[in-house]
Amino acid sequence: MTAQLPARETVVLLHGLARTAQSMRPMARALEAHGYRVVNLGYDSRHQRIETLAEDVRGRILEATKGAAPIHVVTHSMGGILVRQIQATAPLPDLGRVVMLSPPNQGSEVVDRIGHSWIFNAVNGPAGRQLGTHPDSFVNQLGPVGFECGILTGDRSINWINSRMIPGPDDGKVSVESARVEGMTAYKVVHATHPFIMRKKSVIRDVVRFLKTGNFAN
Repeated sequence: MTAQLPARETVVLLHGLARTAQSMRPMARALEAHGYRVVNLGYDSRHQRIETLAEDVRGRILEATKGAAPIHVVTHSMGGILVRQIQATAPLPDLGRVVMLSPPNQGSEVVDRIGHSWIFNAVNGPAGRQLGTHPDSFVNQLGPVGFECGILTGDRSINWINSRMIPGPDDGKVSVESARVEGMTAYKVVHATHPFIMRKKSVIRDVVRFLKTGNFAN
C-alpha cells in the first residue's frame, strides 16, 4: 500500500490594479520551491467595481482550492482590498494567513488628486476610483481585518509625480501609513517600490516567514 503524501498548504496570489497574474510569477515560483501549492489568479481589475471583482474572485478561489485547508493568500496592492471585501461580506472558509504587499488600505492621495481624469479612468477603471482616502471612501468603510494579516509596504518611489501628491514616505502609489489597517498582526516597511515589491528577494523571504510563523521577525 502506497503511503499517502502529506497535503500541501495552498497559497492564492492576487495581483494589483491594472496588472496581471504574470506580475506575481516570481512570488509563485518561490512559494512552490518552499513546498506550497500555488494558485496564481488573474482577474480583470480594470472594468468592474471592487464589489463585483471580489464576488468573482471568491468563487474562483473556492473552485481552485477544493479540499484545501488552510488557504493562505498573498496580495499586491488592490488585491488586498479584494480580500478585505470578501471577508467582510462572504468570508472564505478555512482562511489561513494573509500577506498584503503595498495595500491601499486607507486609500491613496493619488486617487484624490487625479481620480477624476480621463487618463486615470482609462487605465484604472471604476475600481481605481474607489481607492480614495476620504473617510467615506470604499476602502475606509471596510472596517478592521479579522484574520491573521501581515503587511509589507515600500518607502521607495520611481514615480516622483505621484510622490509629490502623497504626504510622508511612500512607494509611488501608497504612503507607508495608508498601508496600515486596524487588526493587522504584523507590519514592516521595506526599501521597495510599488510596482516591483513582489519581485524583491527579501520581500519574498518575509512573505514565506509570515506564512510559516505569523510574523516577519528573524
